[in-house]
Order: sequence, then structure tokens, then C-alpha cells
Amino acid sequence: MIIFGPLLVIAGICFICWLLFTLAVFALPFFVGLTLGVWAFHTGAGVFGGILVGLVAGGATFGIGQFALGFVPWTWLRLLIILLFVAPAVVAGYSATYGIAHMAMPSATWQTIFAVIGAIAVGVTAFLRFTGMATPGPAGQGVART
Repeated sequence: MIIFGPLLVIAGICFICWLLFTLAVFALPFFVGLTLGVWAFHTGAGVFGGILVGLVAGGATFGIGQFALGFVPWTWLRLLIILLFVAPAVVAGYSATYGIAHMAMPSATWQTIFAVIGAIAVGVTAFLRFTGMATPGPAGQGVART
């Protein structure tokens, strides 16, 4: 029995890290949906109304981002849109990694170092996923013609 405890803790941490890397792309839509859902709840929409407003707002945020990535012709504006989605993922990666490091080690310096490394890793992963979602620019853009 004593062997299963540490193995389950390691498996749980691995699952949480996998989940963090997988869901990092949705950090901005989640934040927008949560914020508007809580706002709707506090303005009298009730629990169901708050959940519905949150889901619609989060889905609309993700949809608008995908639409903008698909139809914006300028590379610099696409990069700005991608960075708008990646920034909350970096913050979420820092917070999650700091929480895991806080449980694993007593030194505050090393906790911060690992949290920064985790934030960079989550940010790079989210950036690569979003650049994979972005459609290529118009055909022939940047091609020299003879």
C-alpha cells in the first residue's frame, strides 16, 4: 500500500500537467466566460442564466478569435491576436506550476524558478497550437514573380 501512494501522486501530477497543456489554448475564452457568467449571476440572471451567459461568452470569444485568425490578412495582426490568447495561458501556466512546486519544495526561490519555466513551457505550447490553428495567408503572398 505504501508504494501506491507516491505512484498515484505522480500520476495525478502528470494528469494535471497534461490537462494544463491541453487546455491552455482556452484560457482567454474561459476567463471571459467566467467573468461574464459571474456578472450575469450577480445582476439577477440566476444560476442557469449565469452558466448560459458564461458558455455563450466563452464560445463567442473563441469563435471570434478563430474568425479573426482566418480572415485577417496581415501577419502582424495575426500575431497580436495569437498573443492576446497566449498571455492568459502564460499566467495560468505560472499559477499552476507555482502551485505544484509549492507542494513539492520548500524553497520560495526554486518555486518561482520552476513556475517561470512552467509558464514559458505553457506559453510556447499555446503559441504553437494557435499558430497551427491559424490558416496560411493569401496564396502568393511574399513570392517573387519573374
